[in-house]
Amino acid sequence: MNIKDIVNRDIVNLTNCESEPIHIPGSIQPHGFLLGIKKGDSRIEFCSANSAVYIGVGPETLLGKDISDIFPGEQASRFAMYAGEEVIDSAKPFVFSLNGTSFNTTVHQSGGNVIMELEPFPDGTLNLPNLYTQTRNFVSIMEKSSGLLDLCQEIADETRAITGYDRVMIYRFDDQYNGEVIAESRREDLVSFANQKYPHTDIPAQARELYIRNPLRMIADISYTPVPLLTIDDSADKGNHSLDLSLSILRSVSPMHIEYLKNMGVGATLTISLLQNQKLWGLIACHHYAPKILPHYTRLSALLQGHFLTSQIAVREVAEEYKISEEVDKALVEALALLHETENFMEASHRSPALLKLANATGAAIYHEGVLYTNGLVPSDSELLDLFTFLANAYPNQAFETDNLSDVYPAAKDISKYAAGAIYHSMVSGENDGILWLRQEKIETINWAGNPDKAVLPNEDGVQLSPRKSFELWMEIVKDKSAPWRKSEVNAASSFSYALQKHINYRIIRAQEDENSILNDELRLANKELANLNWISTHDLKEPLRKIQIFASRVLDREDPDLSVQVKDSVERMRFAAEKMQMLIEDILTYSKAGSMEKTFVLTDLNEVLRNVLSELQDTIDEKGAAVHAEDLPFLEIIPFQVHQLFINLISNAIKFVKTDERPAIRITADVVEATAVSLEKTASARYHAIAFHDNGIGFEAEYESRIFDIFQRLHPAHKYPGTGIGLAICKKIMENHKGLIDAKSVFGEGSVFTIYFPVA
Repeated sequence: MNIKDIVNRDIVNLTNCESEPIHIPGSIQPHGFLLGIKKGDSRIEFCSANSAVYIGVGPETLLGKDISDIFPGEQASRFAMYAGEEVIDSAKPFVFSLNGTSFNTTVHQSGGNVIMELEPFPDGTLNLPNLYTQTRNFVSIMEKSSGLLDLCQEIADETRAITGYDRVMIYRFDDQYNGEVIAESRREDLVSFANQKYPHTDIPAQARELYIRNPLRMIADISYTPVPLLTIDDSADKGNHSLDLSLSILRSVSPMHIEYLKNMGVGATLTISLLQNQKLWGLIACHHYAPKILPHYTRLSALLQGHFLTSQIAVREVAEEYKISEEVDKALVEALALLHETENFMEASHRSPALLKLANATGAAIYHEGVLYTNGLVPSDSELLDLFTFLANAYPNQAFETDNLSDVYPAAKDISKYAAGAIYHSMVSGENDGILWLRQEKIETINWAGNPDKAVLPNEDGVQLSPRKSFELWMEIVKDKSAPWRKSEVNAASSFSYALQKHINYRIIRAQEDENSILNDELRLANKELANLNWISTHDLKEPLRKIQIFASRVLDREDPDLSVQVKDSVERMRFAAEKMQMLIEDILTYSKAGSMEKTFVLTDLNEVLRNVLSELQDTIDEKGAAVHAEDLPFLEIIPFQVHQLFINLISNAIKFVKTDERPAIRITADVVEATAVSLEKTASARYHAIAFHDNGIGFEAEYESRIFDIFQRLHPAHKYPGTGIGLAICKKIMENHKGLIDAKSVFGEGSVFTIYFPVA
């Protein structure tokens, strides 16, 4: 039988450690031994090379054998039942005993294999933890710790008391996975690592992934020699014999990590993952400066401390955020009250301390209609105006916040004393208008555990990269940044900005309403004067005209023989002018009434309206020999007397504007058309009643199709076709009163078609 090892011998250095397959090292740590069997079988397929050290039987004997051939039959039977369970409880290992030695056997499934990791009891006893005491201690800690950092310190102290490690640290990651020691419990003679930061390169991405999958990791002796895993070399089997040891407690460690720990002077470690929302929030990192094997149940007690802490992280963070948000909300309410209660709210708001408190800002500025209002510590007016101009162009009609303004606005480096961080909201009231909350620069000294720029160094050969060797305190000064804005502060700033914009809009609307009120008063006065003018036109102007007409007629009737031809002609012209002026006054009054009289709509039969109109025009129809033919017209909701006037005007025009020696022929049609056929920008209805008046008159040029409805618009000489030019303007006004339209189409010399459109109810 040929035996081969499955050790991964890829050369690893910091240039390729991000892709190092640390989950399949093919070797284990020597404080226990490993067996691997196929799932559903008990035949040993894998064995670590150190099995003889623990049970006196080497891999050459174990491989290919059944578990019952190695361990007593009763134990093998019980293990078969244990390993066959759907979910194996890793917290309760199986116990094998052989040759007077008991082994804690943790079991997990890896692909199609069942991995058995056997560790002897370090002191030969079980040493079960007192979970009641541990839980009671945690509850006591939870009650007395005021904040998250206090709680982390208590957990560090308690974990060190449970495990006996020389140093226990609580390690929190930032967004880039740089870590910071936020709590530490240590031997008094050790140098403190508290508040030191470690670059993200110290824990590569695939290592962080394993910390998520396996929350507990122990290295018993940094100076250990890896023990290879062996399997039978079956040349006929071309399969992959690597074992995924992601969940293994004995898994061998990356050589890079071992070198890193040696450079720190550490002898043994225990690492517990702190997870939030399936992401790595931080670690409990335990260091010992000599080899240390922690028993299984003590490891579980330490892991329980991690579970205790993770259960409180979100609660404590939310509580701290809530405490701040309470203060922020209180300031927001005060600022909003000032905004609504003060007439000159812009002047009052920019001086109010609440404006700063609602975002915990050190300065604020509002730019509105060319005026700059400032509050707190702010840059000069010219620097602020430049900043508002930049933000208005970069973030039009939107919001923006940052704790590093110089990242987007390089000129901010010169004003970081006042404006290292900013919350900005644009306002639509004017060019570059907006509101700003500012935070001063917070110069931060970061204590790195060694220079982060030298986190990787060439090795002695100068070829490959290796972990840094120095962990001496290295301080970095961070400038041009402010404290980050909290979500509650950003939300409060957004709420105030929205309320301010509404208030500005309200003021604009109110100013417009005041202007409209003045205009309405002026219009009311003008209408009153126009009504007086109508009264004058009706009585004071028409009465003198009647007298002129009467006296002119008397002169012509009584004095005719005694008058010269020139005098009679002048008097006749005077009488004709008076009649024309009287007609013009009456048409103007009719046009005025079409827009001002009460609009009472009545369901009316248009056929009846047409009969009344034709009866009224019967003398003119007979005189001209006109023929009028009409289709059946609909019933419509109309203003009856206005539509009566409309029909009179359209039919009268068709009779009047006829070619010489030709009888007028008028045809009236009715149809229903879609709104798309009506040339209105905004249609009042989806469909319209279209009533068309076709005539055989003189027509007009196409260029006059729109102008023909303008008041006083005449296309023909008055001596040939008398009139005032107001009739079609009256028609247009009537159709507007009915939310309809009138249009005209014509071929010069052949006739015209005037169509009126009433909305279908």
